[in-house]
Amino acid sequence: MAAKIRKNDQVIVIAGKDKGRQGAVLRIVDDGQRAYVEGINLVKKHTKPNPQQEQPGGIIEKEAPIHISKLALIDPTSNQASRVGFKLLEDGKKVRYFKRSGELVDV
Repeated sequence: MAAKIRKNDQVIVIAGKDKGRQGAVLRIVDDGQRAYVEGINLVKKHTKPNPQQEQPGGIIEKEAPIHISKLALIDPTSNQASRVGFKLLEDGKKVRYFKRSGELVDV
């Protein structure tokens, strides 16, 4: 199954507390259902100090996963959210394209 949102894609949040914010996808988890996005869905985590990893204790902010249904790819031509579709090229390669502009995502 081909994923509509992949690692390193530029996305915008279309629902929730971070609506309208943009970031790059860091990684995809839960069988492609959730994604970690840079600077989005930040939570405060209380950590104990770990001297072996030279990690101080305290409260740190880190990204939590967000469901991909709340994300949309950013179309670079219009800089707006766009749906993503799939099409086959003449050589048989399956590629993603922006439905808003028709431009290819994967070049």
